[in-house]
Amino acid sequence: MVIEKNRSWGMVIDTDKCNGCNGCVTACQVENNIPLNDQNKFERGRVMSWIRIERYWEGEFPNVKARFIPVLCQHCANAPCEPVCPVYATYHNNEGLNVQVYNRCVGTRYCANGCPYIVRMFNYWEPAWPEEFRNHLNPDVTIRSRGIMEKCSMCVQRIKRGTRNAKDENRPLEDGEIKTACQEACTTSAITFGDLNDPESEVSQLAKSDRKFTLMPQLNTQPNVVYLATVDPYKDKNLGEKAKNNEH
Repeated sequence: MVIEKNRSWGMVIDTDKCNGCNGCVTACQVENNIPLNDQNKFERGRVMSWIRIERYWEGEFPNVKARFIPVLCQHCANAPCEPVCPVYATYHNNEGLNVQVYNRCVGTRYCANGCPYIVRMFNYWEPAWPEEFRNHLNPDVTIRSRGIMEKCSMCVQRIKRGTRNAKDENRPLEDGEIKTACQEACTTSAITFGDLNDPESEVSQLAKSDRKFTLMPQLNTQPNVVYLATVDPYKDKNLGEKAKNNEH
């Protein structure tokens, strides 16, 4: 008999590897039945996307470098979106995920106002797809109706499928067995997903890196998404030389 472990699902994103291709955005869109974004939605500022690529610039002209950072629901352990929901539609489960119960949500948007990362989306329209796209919808994911909040679920349908298969085969769940859609689509392997409570897992090891950082740490949201800072060989070389000089 396999004993279930107390898991905490999390993600590590290496910003040094991210090239801003938006492959993760497209994969998330397809996997989770996210409505298509047309020009009308862009013009009204009502784009639906569970993950976005933030672009920023580093350096001075002409030595300017484009940097990219994927931003999604951080699945905070101390989430500011949870206590403000009047119908308890969003809560933190025992596996470290910030869960959104769609059929309980009444669309107050209090959670979106409380989220400092702006990753919660309000569904303004009843979703519709062209006839040729309807057979592409994921049957494991419900289609959300108009008037509710939605966000990244860490591909919870894949998590449930993976844990169920391991249980049926009476074996422990292996590290890296479950992959999110954005992780599979990333061409540079910048995204790593796994159990943060497992000290031997790859995601747990990466989360201990010297390059680790979280978004807005001053808010103490305790996110389950950890980022790895970009590596600049010139800066690192200068820092190393300064440290060496200080030793003498």
